[in-house]
Amino acid sequence: MPSQTRLRSTAAALAASALFSGAALAQTAAPAAPAAPEPDFTFTGNVGLYSQYVFRGIAQTNEKPALQGGFDLAHKSGLYAGTWASNVSWISDAAPDASASLEWDFYGGYKFALPADFSADLGVLYYWYPGTYPSGFVKPNTFEGYAALTWKFLTLKYSYSFDDTFGFADSKGSDYLELNASYDIVDKVSDSIGKVTLLGHYGKQRYKNNGFYDYADWKVGASTEIVGVTVGLFVTGTDAETAAYTNRFGKNLGDTQFVGYVQKTF
Repeated sequence: MPSQTRLRSTAAALAASALFSGAALAQTAAPAAPAAPEPDFTFTGNVGLYSQYVFRGIAQTNEKPALQGGFDLAHKSGLYAGTWASNVSWISDAAPDASASLEWDFYGGYKFALPADFSADLGVLYYWYPGTYPSGFVKPNTFEGYAALTWKFLTLKYSYSFDDTFGFADSKGSDYLELNASYDIVDKVSDSIGKVTLLGHYGKQRYKNNGFYDYADWKVGASTEIVGVTVGLFVTGTDAETAAYTNRFGKNLGDTQFVGYVQKTF
């Protein structure tokens, strides 16, 4: 006949076994914590220092550095709005009586997904160049609408001007068609160096009633992230007429340009 001590030990062991088995079962059966819900709004900002500002292949700061930055607000529905700004000098470089050293952009639109890895983006963008201008000067302020179609790493975008375009008289209806590629060739280099992305671009600018200034532009480059900061380099150029884009300092703003930059998104 077993002793009382042995019976108590056996009972304790069985109770402990049942307790831990139940705990393990409860741990296994416990449902996973629910994923955090997608926020209704997402707010981001960015700031960058560029060796120069080049827009659609044309130098905007006379080959001098540019400080740029902006903010974006996006809704989970696909609606978004934002603003972006950069210093410029091309206006006063062309017309010394004009004083305008800032480009300040405002934009908004709607992005949505399509079948087969396609997505679309429809929006408007206003380029504002605050400053003082001589009498009779056509202000460079420009209002464009745009439509873009993206498939994986390729984006085709069309922009149409609703008014006089970047200071050209009677240029309502000017447009810009561009094809952009952004392809990640390396997902991660190391713990401190992130993905490496190759960039490619080709565009065609047309000015209504000002065909002498029409041109095509191109750009190739690469970027990566180093300790959370984007670092990039690209080369860009155009086939623009030299006489059309040479400023009063003798620089051809449509010539081949190299641009290096550092940018932080937060």
